[in-house]
Amino acid sequence: MPGWALNSAVDHLLKNEFDLLRKDGKRHALMKRCGINVVPFKHPDLPEWRNDHYTYKGAATLHKPTNLEICGIIDDIWVNPNNQLHIVDYKATSTSKKISLDDEYKQSYKKQAEIYQWIFRQEGFDVSDTAYFVFANGLRGGRVFDGRLEFEVQIISHEGDDSWVEPTIFEIKKCLDSNEIPPSGEGCEYCEYRKLIGKEES
Repeated sequence: MPGWALNSAVDHLLKNEFDLLRKDGKRHALMKRCGINVVPFKHPDLPEWRNDHYTYKGAATLHKPTNLEICGIIDDIWVNPNNQLHIVDYKATSTSKKISLDDEYKQSYKKQAEIYQWIFRQEGFDVSDTAYFVFANGLRGGRVFDGRLEFEVQIISHEGDDSWVEPTIFEIKKCLDSNEIPPSGEGCEYCEYRKLIGKEES
C-alpha cells in the first residue's frame, strides 16, 4: 500500500523535538501542560527500537516456548521518577471530532501499545501499564493555506493489559504449524477482497 508520507513527517518532527530534551533529561512543555511527570527515556538501543537506521527490526524478544521472535518498531519511550517506562506512540490525523481511543479503528492502537509493553517486560524492563498516544491533529479552520499546516497536539493515556499477548502467540504458532488453512476472519477487508476476486476469476 502507499506510504504514509505526511504521518511519517510528523513522526520525524516529534522525534526530533523530544530528542532535543532527551539528552538533558528535561520535560516537554506538553508533558507539563498535561500534568505528566515523565521525561524522554535515554538508552543506547533507542535508535534500533525506533528504526532510525532502517534495519526494520525494532524492539524484539524471543518467545522461547514457540521459538517465535516478537518485534515491533516503537515511536518513543518516556520514563517516570520511579524508573518505570511508558510506551509512547505518535499519531497524525485531521479531524473536527474530539480525539479519543474509543472508536472501532483505534482498538488496534491499544493492542499495538500492549504488545510493545509485553516485549519490553520480556526484556527485563519495568514497564508501566500506562501508555501514551501523542496525537497531532491537523486543523482545517484556517482561512488561507499559505503553505502551512497548523496542528493541535495532545496526549491521551491508555491503561494497557498485555495478558492476551502470550496466548495469542501460542495460537499463531498453532496456526503456522497446521496443515489446514484457517477460515477468514470476520470483518477482514482483505479476505472479502480475495473472495470477490476469486468469484471474478472463476
